[in-house]
Amino acid sequence: MSVSLQRVVLLAGSLAGLLTALPLAASEQVADRDCLLRLAEEGEDSMTLAEVRERCRSGAAADAAPAAAADDSSQPGDPGQPGMLQARMDSDRRAAGRPFSVTAHRPNYLLIGAWNAEGWDASPYAGEIGGEDYDNDDIEGQFQVSLKMPVAVGLLDDRLDIYAAYTNRSFWQVYNREHSAPFRETNHEPEIWLQLRNDWTVFGLTNAVNTIGWVHQSNGQSGARSRSWDRLAANFAFERAHFAVVFRPWLWIDWEGEDSDNPDIDDYMGHGEVRLVYGRKGHVLSAMMRNQLESDFDHGATELSWSFPLFGYSYLRGYVQYFHGYGESLIDYNRKVNRIGIGVSVTDWLD
Repeated sequence: MSVSLQRVVLLAGSLAGLLTALPLAASEQVADRDCLLRLAEEGEDSMTLAEVRERCRSGAAADAAPAAAADDSSQPGDPGQPGMLQARMDSDRRAAGRPFSVTAHRPNYLLIGAWNAEGWDASPYAGEIGGEDYDNDDIEGQFQVSLKMPVAVGLLDDRLDIYAAYTNRSFWQVYNREHSAPFRETNHEPEIWLQLRNDWTVFGLTNAVNTIGWVHQSNGQSGARSRSWDRLAANFAFERAHFAVVFRPWLWIDWEGEDSDNPDIDDYMGHGEVRLVYGRKGHVLSAMMRNQLESDFDHGATELSWSFPLFGYSYLRGYVQYFHGYGESLIDYNRKVNRIGIGVSVTDWLD
């Protein structure tokens, strides 16, 4: 087996590890188990085991009555059905009823190949990885694992929930054979927040949920490569049918001032972002814009992603992600990146 093929096998193996780490992360798994139990107890006597499996696999809601489950053509956002964000929150709540439950938070994905036309800066690693002649490959692997767990649910008349989450995003020079395929950067992001369910309507959009909480992000390094920041962050999420828009403002809590490892990070990350999401028939399109107007389109960022059905498999989808601008990772927060990647996703924004 060639060294290049070995790298691909290693990268694919990390996906297997990600799948193993997410036994309850995909909320559909929880829904499927509930659906199987309900149909076993209340379904028609004439139903075969194959019919039960097929009905639940087709996406019937776990809490729906058997008669409603028989019609699996409806989707979140259709008339009479909850919106996409509400359906996601309902699924999280069902999972929260099980002790030690863990669900997906942000998208969980693996980019098998991510190509940056600008090239990643190698100067932070000079003399530490492979000597002074070290350079990053323009193609690498990237993956994200993002999990959350309930701290308390159903407070304030069943409208307030408290969640905690952890997101790990890694940038892996898996094809850099000359320097033993190092991890170029890993960002760790723990957070905790209050989540208030809502039903206000504004301009035809339902304000489904609002949150406020604390977010810490760090790359776990020391010295010249150390990066970290803390924020108070909120989310204001609106939806209609298959469309959702989330406004996410934040306030940087600058503990160290000029002694910070990244004293100008807000010049590049700004004070918030907007995300648009559209989901239909297994396809999820997402667009994120950050710090564009605030920086006069000079230090902003745009991220576009598309996840799509793959071979009819329920728990694995194709995934394409494009990023242009600043702040792709903490080590590159002040360096422009122009990157496109392709791979697979386990969960997306609406799972």
